[in-house]
Amino acid sequence: MEFRSIKTFHTIVKFGSFYKAAEILNYSQPTISMRMKQLEQDLGVQLFERGKNLQLTKAGKLFYERTGDLLTQYEALKHNLSDLKEEEAGIINIGVSEPTASLIFPDILKDFLKDYPKITVNINVDDANTCSQKLLDGTIDFAVCGEPELILENYYHPFFYDTLNVLVSDRHPLAEKKAVHLSDLEGECFIFTPANCPIRIQIEQHLHRELGNRYRKMELTSSMAHKYYVRENIGISIFTSTAHSKTLNGTKVIPILNMDIAPPIGLLTNRKENHFDCATKDLIARLTKRFHQRSKELEGNSDKAITG
Repeated sequence: MEFRSIKTFHTIVKFGSFYKAAEILNYSQPTISMRMKQLEQDLGVQLFERGKNLQLTKAGKLFYERTGDLLTQYEALKHNLSDLKEEEAGIINIGVSEPTASLIFPDILKDFLKDYPKITVNINVDDANTCSQKLLDGTIDFAVCGEPELILENYYHPFFYDTLNVLVSDRHPLAEKKAVHLSDLEGECFIFTPANCPIRIQIEQHLHRELGNRYRKMELTSSMAHKYYVRENIGISIFTSTAHSKTLNGTKVIPILNMDIAPPIGLLTNRKENHFDCATKDLIARLTKRFHQRSKELEGNSDKAITG
């Protein structure tokens, strides 16, 4: 059974005769009759009552009702495929971890959607390991995140290495300093992400080596909320330069001179990048370019922050 036969059948019913259907579809009347005969043979039922007036059998009425939506969906699908061929439409499902999801990606997406107005971008904000699992499940097409636990089927390509700073309230005594050593943080209350966060684990390892147990801590699971608690002088937070790229009034970002942790941000995929369509490749290229620019900004600002 062919879709063109279904379309021919609907045209006959809509205009009330084989003759009019032949004119509209630009086919000969014998061709129309042959298609209907073949359609009835394929279905194993009679669609038209035999006689002078065009009437549908019960099977014909049922077939007409049930295939109406099918034809509509088929025509819509043809238009969508045509748009995809021109790289104008489609859906991209992305996993993005914080702080990229809140501070970097919106600006990139705004310009991308101006160039691809018919594309829908769905964003899953998750940690790296959740992104990795969703990629494995096929829920997302790719992710931009920190380095997840290794999975054989997934590929991780870092394109940016962040730096760590300490964020303090502008009422905190440390706010007077241009830079700090870890020893300057003795006795402070640290606001941490959950205990299974890879960056937190590395930070605490450094703190234990430098301070032992001479510090306090509390957990705040939302990394993007840390700065609001810091502003109220509840504690201090060690986090990435990207997370602190938009400073909150009432807080101060201070470089740490002896913490050699460089959290990566990179592209997580489950297949080779050249299998992506042109629009997805373009979005990935824009993300990569923005982080390369961010790397140059960090290099340029690192000395200024210390010598200021």
